[in-house]
Amino acid sequence: MTSPVEDTEEKRHERPADEAGGLAARVAPYLPLGLFALLGALLAYLWKWPCRFGGAWNNGTEQFTNFCYTDIYPLWWMEKLNEGKIPYFDYPVEYPVGIGAIMEFFRRLVGGSADPGVAFYDLTVVLMALCLIGGVVLMAALAGPERRYDALWYAAAPAVVLTAYINWDLAAGALALAAMLAWARDRHVLAGVLLGLAIATKFYPLMFLGPLFLLTLRTGKWVPFLKTAGAAAATWLAVNVPIMLLAFEGWKRFYVFSDERPADWGSVWYFFQQRGWPVLGDAELLDTLGIVSLGVLCLGIAVLAIFAPTRPRLMQLCFLALAAFMLTNKVWSPQYVLWLVPFAVLARPNWKPLALWQIAECWYFFAIWLYLVSLQEANAHLGIADTTYFTAVWGRALTIVIMMVFVVRDILRPEKDSLRQDGADDLSGGVFNGAPDRFPLVAVRS
Repeated sequence: MTSPVEDTEEKRHERPADEAGGLAARVAPYLPLGLFALLGALLAYLWKWPCRFGGAWNNGTEQFTNFCYTDIYPLWWMEKLNEGKIPYFDYPVEYPVGIGAIMEFFRRLVGGSADPGVAFYDLTVVLMALCLIGGVVLMAALAGPERRYDALWYAAAPAVVLTAYINWDLAAGALALAAMLAWARDRHVLAGVLLGLAIATKFYPLMFLGPLFLLTLRTGKWVPFLKTAGAAAATWLAVNVPIMLLAFEGWKRFYVFSDERPADWGSVWYFFQQRGWPVLGDAELLDTLGIVSLGVLCLGIAVLAIFAPTRPRLMQLCFLALAAFMLTNKVWSPQYVLWLVPFAVLARPNWKPLALWQIAECWYFFAIWLYLVSLQEANAHLGIADTTYFTAVWGRALTIVIMMVFVVRDILRPEKDSLRQDGADDLSGGVFNGAPDRFPLVAVRS
């Protein structure tokens, strides 16, 4: 028979092994998903082969006809990183401070590489690959044990592979998903910090504060929301204010550029302008049209969220808010699909509309590069006409609208929601999960 002291000592020695075993048990279910994400990351790198290894980046036509264009490589020169310029301080860059920090970090790492532009791209890709792998694992954790393999859509969907390394969007995606997981695990201050970092990297995660606010109205969970919103604001200010104070002209470039840029390729506004539509195609009204149309859609989402007979799930509203932002934006780059994939799947993991949307996104990916070729007079015969290109613009817009309609139907008829079967409520909703409705104008049902 052992003494209490001996028993305590034995347990102390056993605990690390037990903890290690527990950690292994928690990590093991995510390893296959991590491997699939790694495969997707490698496929995305290989897709850029004609540019990365074949020299197509140095030919304005070949990088389009080989469908391997990226912003990362040319920005090494365009943002004066090749001259040792520090973003914002020495040269105004057109990105938020999160991306500027990534640029500066890798600028310093490149050093005296034989081909610094390629080295800058390769190092950036390593980070983006890690962000994709981390994002897939985070999405799987949000989906829960029964649905974790829904994250395969984010790991290796065709549009993800095609667009992964066009820009730095995967970094913002990983931060946004981490924020949502922190919220789901009731880590509200951490959720706010991560959300603030995501907004400081790409602006779109700001849209997720709306769904959090609307569900707070329905549940009365004000303390968690205020903690998250306050931490997000404080974090955004903490990373932006120093640059604002020390290099205001460089810092404001992103915001001035976003305000002044015209309707760009991919947006429905570009179609209206190219076709000369009255009012909708008026370049002078572009900003007003964008703000008003987004406001109308957000108002519709708010009415739905507040007056739906059953409280919507957080991921449903996040998807609707983000989709509304993309549909009404005056810029809709091919890689924006990376923003939406996790939230589209978490909102409604039905493979048919998701597959239709992926087909539309892939068609747009190929169409935009061929359209850009057609704009080059010497190589116009290698491209496609604008009529063909606009089928791709509207194809992805309409498939997203279709998915939005299905999500709205699931909110209005929760018995159709596959994630609310067997009595489940909102497994990724954190404090909203199982919370009673407290908004006085809502007629609720259990």
